[in-house]
Amino acid sequence: MLTEERHQAILQLLKQQDVVKMQSLCQLLNASESTVRRDLQLLEEQGLATRIHGGAKRINTLQEELGQIEKNGKNVHEKNAIAKFAAAQIQQGCVIYLDAGTTTQAIIPYLRPEMNLTVVTNGVDTASLLADHQIQTFLLGGRVKSKTKAMVGAAALETLLQFQFNQAILGTNGIDVEAGLTTPDPEEATLKRFAIQQANQTMVLADHTKFDAVSFSKFAPLAQFQLITDQLSPSVYKHYHSHTEIQEVLS
Repeated sequence: MLTEERHQAILQLLKQQDVVKMQSLCQLLNASESTVRRDLQLLEEQGLATRIHGGAKRINTLQEELGQIEKNGKNVHEKNAIAKFAAAQIQQGCVIYLDAGTTTQAIIPYLRPEMNLTVVTNGVDTASLLADHQIQTFLLGGRVKSKTKAMVGAAALETLLQFQFNQAILGTNGIDVEAGLTTPDPEEATLKRFAIQQANQTMVLADHTKFDAVSFSKFAPLAQFQLITDQLSPSVYKHYHSHTEIQEVLS
């Protein structure tokens, strides 16, 4: 395989997975580890990828945000494992704030009507799925953001502030020691920030691709939460575990 072909194959895989391991790249490209390392170095110098311990990750702009359809196909096994673990932390009779997003949405199949939950959400698709599972659901008012099907704006915030929650279950686009938890949209960041304020406890669900990533708008520092994620590399875990509580889940 020519160098240019290898580079295109690496970028295509990064587009699909966000983060790829060195071993996977060597197998995909039928190339040695030293060859792949040189490829990744060239891609990093061109600003097309970022090398990380044991592989590479896609470069995201601060305001980049994928739509629901694009997100649905990413890291499905990891999201399901994270969601299953998070659902087991919910007690019967709780009032929950469930953030819009595909990782948080993955928790819904694990919620049962007999749990007697009340769920408030800003996700249009999330509310529909909750109703399908016969969970008592309140959908925030406001403007529908077409890309993510999330309710945002002043009316959504006004509705949110009418409620108190036992738990807030949030997603995030970026997790970084210095920048904290971030998301591309300031309006969504505001809702997340006030959901945390209204809740007794907050869980943040995020797969491994969200670590060492920063988006435009910060909604919380790291130390505030329990982060539930899939298997992290030893170096990433070591970097973050002293700053916040991390629960790794096998996918």
